[in-house]
Amino acid sequence: MADTFAAWSEVTGLDLVRYGTTADADEIRDTAVAQPLLVSAGLAAASAVLGPLSAPESPLPASPTLVDATAGHSVGEFTAAAIAGVLSPKDALALVAERGRGMADAAARSETGMTAVLGGKREDVLAAIEVAGLTPANDNGSGQIVAAGTTAQLAAFAENPPERARLRPLSVAGAFHTEHMAPAVERVRTAAQGLSTTDPSVRLLSNADGAVVESGSEYLERLVAQISSPVRWDACTQTLADLGVTALIELTPAGTLTGLAKRALRGIELLAVKTPDDLERAGALIKEHAGTTPSASVQQEG
Repeated sequence: MADTFAAWSEVTGLDLVRYGTTADADEIRDTAVAQPLLVSAGLAAASAVLGPLSAPESPLPASPTLVDATAGHSVGEFTAAAIAGVLSPKDALALVAERGRGMADAAARSETGMTAVLGGKREDVLAAIEVAGLTPANDNGSGQIVAAGTTAQLAAFAENPPERARLRPLSVAGAFHTEHMAPAVERVRTAAQGLSTTDPSVRLLSNADGAVVESGSEYLERLVAQISSPVRWDACTQTLADLGVTALIELTPAGTLTGLAKRALRGIELLAVKTPDDLERAGALIKEHAGTTPSASVQQEG
């Protein structure tokens, strides 16, 4: 993978190997660094799990037919796009690097942030978020919704939280997936012009509404729009349940989505790929479920 990461580093303008191995927490917390780093980690894991190189510039097989569906949470949608063949890994990384820079710049324009709301009645939580002038930026299901907006709005929200809900401020640069990211949308849309897309080779879910998107060009437009639009992971989870998936593999860095799935997708086999030791198990899990239809879902949280 050394040559691959060298090529990806050139595309993103970042030393991905250093950031992924020796950089400190403050360095990789930078949105402009974190987003390409997350996607490159997911692509490397996908390469190891799904099979051999299909082309010198791509670590992903042309048709990962053993996988029935793929989805990504927020920036993880770029990994999903490459797994499904909508974008080449290089194009996905080049675009996500621009996304990271654009969102970092947008976040620096005003004091904004995000707060996770855990528990409480869904209706009460959404109503309280609306009253506070905030956006339900991540609707993750399983009793977890992330509110986003200005720091003043979040402070007022904290003083009058929804009943039976716990609030947890998140360490992020700004109010992602809200109107505050509008400048980044136009920047990334410009960068996306002229990119070549192909239609997905597997079922590819969208954060916008959980729909299975069959057009590569439509998915690219959705990738751009989701920068300032809420992530409906609850809808993606419902689609996976409706499809009848029997196993879920969460790519590096992993844990969050499998944690949500334990509550929302009971009875399916789950694996979070956290270390190299998990890669062999992930490949075996896909093969174990290849005889079922549908079979496995590969996901990445961002």
